[in-house]
Amino acid sequence: MKSFRLALASASLLAAFAIPATPAFAQDIQERVIKFGHINNPDHAVSFGVKRFAELVSAKSGGKMKVQEFPASALGNELQQQSALQGGVQEMSAPATSSLAGIVKEMGLVDFPFAVSSFAQADALLDGPLGQALIAKLPEKGLVALGYWDLGFRNVTNSKRPITKPEDLDGLKIRVIPNPVFLETFKTLRANPLPMPFAELYGALESKAVDGQENPFAVILSNKFYEVQKYVTATNHVYAANIVLVSKRFWDKLSPAEQKIMHDAANESRAYQREVSRTAAQKAVAELQSKGMQYNELSAAEQARMRDAVKPVTEKFLATYDPTIAKLYTDELARIRK
Repeated sequence: MKSFRLALASASLLAAFAIPATPAFAQDIQERVIKFGHINNPDHAVSFGVKRFAELVSAKSGGKMKVQEFPASALGNELQQQSALQGGVQEMSAPATSSLAGIVKEMGLVDFPFAVSSFAQADALLDGPLGQALIAKLPEKGLVALGYWDLGFRNVTNSKRPITKPEDLDGLKIRVIPNPVFLETFKTLRANPLPMPFAELYGALESKAVDGQENPFAVILSNKFYEVQKYVTATNHVYAANIVLVSKRFWDKLSPAEQKIMHDAANESRAYQREVSRTAAQKAVAELQSKGMQYNELSAAEQARMRDAVKPVTEKFLATYDPTIAKLYTDELARIRK
């Protein structure tokens, strides 16, 4: 946490010296308050990304545009915030891309199991043509996206037993994001996936309504799942990303100068957020163990078995998506895996 505070202080210092809005554009920048909601706690990397974005927007607008953060589901769960953005009553959010699959089903591509095996591959996929093609589908749904942030590789926790091979998932009640790809993936692995809003998850784990869940290490730590879960396994089954969203109704009210400020701030905060997130993930494993969780990794052979088992899930969903996007996805995977 200390390193995070230092990083944030450094970011604040950089923002203080950022070039303010020039006189030529000053008349195009209005006093605005931008509500930016998300479901993560204030000590999570998404929150650090929001803070950095807010600093940059303020600096670039000469203090006229103010971003107010609402963390920890203060404005509702991800789907409720999505509706608020579409309705124009909330300006921004940063949900997991998986939450958008209900309105743009091709967003499910980001959550295909074992699609990427490194952060470099994930960034290349999302920052490249595929990520932009997915973003281009959002305005007709009332949303504008400014890019992708890191959430991290997802891993399984549970209160029953260590997961060392695919068969260990058999029958476990695992909470998953309300997303068809996640549901099908865990059904294929013979678990019992239960969709549930994130805000309800801790209580469900505590009451044993579900046996386990899957999330990145930093999310597991930040939400104190170690208090109600014994086992954590580095399955790395899905790379998860957050997407920086703006209400289109709000976006369309902005001047070109204001839109540029928002785009530039998002682009500049992206590398910072990813660095903070990935550093947190590395540290979280040791902290989870210190809190009493039993940690294990899948052997390469067992992970390969798990990857092979869920290949039909990828094939099934890929066949239902826009053929142009599906081809772009396979082409991009071939490119980034070289």
